[in-house]
Amino acid sequence: MPKCPTCNKEVYFAEKVSSLGKDWHKLCLKCRECNKLLSSGGHAQHNGDPYCHQPCYAKKFGPSGFRGGSSTAPNSYYNKPR
Repeated sequence: MPKCPTCNKEVYFAEKVSSLGKDWHKLCLKCRECNKLLSSGGHAQHNGDPYCHQPCYAKKFGPSGFRGGSSTAPNSYYNKPR
């Protein structure tokens, strides 16, 4: 019987959700950052851990422009004396 990667308890067929090549309890498949419940295949992953796409994955691992919550120039660009 497979064990859930989050709680390490056995995952029975009726309660399992498969994602990232592992079997999880439906309520254990959560974002590692914000604990939001995730659906199978409806999330991002980093080093085998699930993350919600927005905002957690984009903020932690996305391009540097997205980490601050903006895809445009950083605030420091606009605050420079001219």
